Amino acid sequence: MPTDTSASLQGATSRPLTVAYVPGVTPGKWITRWRERQDQELRTFQCEEPAALEELASNRADLAFIRIPAEGFARPDGVNVIPLYEEQPVAAASKEHPLAAFDAVDLADLDGETILDIDEMGGAAVALEVAAAGSGVVILPMSVARLHSRKDVAARPVNGVPATRIGIAWLQDRDEPDIEEFIGVVRGRTANSSRQPSIQAEQKSSAKKRTKERQARSAAKPAAKSGGRPAGKGKGAGKNGKPRRSR
Repeated sequence: MPTDTSASLQGATSRPLTVAYVPGVTPGKWITRWRERQDQELRTFQCEEPAALEELASNRADLAFIRIPAEGFARPDGVNVIPLYEEQPVAAASKEHPLAAFDAVDLADLDGETILDIDEMGGAAVALEVAAAGSGVVILPMSVARLHSRKDVAARPVNGVPATRIGIAWLQDRDEPDIEEFIGVVRGRTANSSRQPSIQAEQKSSAKKRTKERQARSAAKPAAKSGGRPAGKGKGAGKNGKPRRSR
């Protein structure tokens, strides 16, 4: 369930839009853009990676920022997923470990090292604690390593490791304008982009208004005068419509 409210807008009259995100994602910039453009309240909460899609299925979240593994990911049925960006992988170990002397390492440099499995360790925080004790090396996204940073752990970019990705997901049967609006914000569309539902609605409203104005102007115009001759003024008629006398 949501644990924190990240943005609340004055005067919001509709239901809040709720967004879940996995550790390592920092949604602040998107929240700021939403706040600048919309009057609808936006709520966000962090959830563990395995639970992100469950939050959508249970309707506890309207959208979710998920972590897409480098291998073995299959998009669930009924879910839309848009990949957004790749994450830099890092190798983390005790500050006393030789990798601390380098700016970056290759995966081959870690041959012979004990690579700790984050899932088996019970999460990134525990795995980094074990690494800090000198019991192995953890490979994980840089954003997650920063989230759980420790003074006794050194983290260095590692080459040769497939990168994970962050994507935004939502249920396919949820096509509400506010969901589409937030997706546009995340994808970098400007406030005036014609692809944003709010702008499309504004354009339709303006078009209807212009149509009504044209119809009102047309109705206000006087009926056009007939171009024919007045009755009794036909060919051969004299003044006052009387026939001319023949000479």
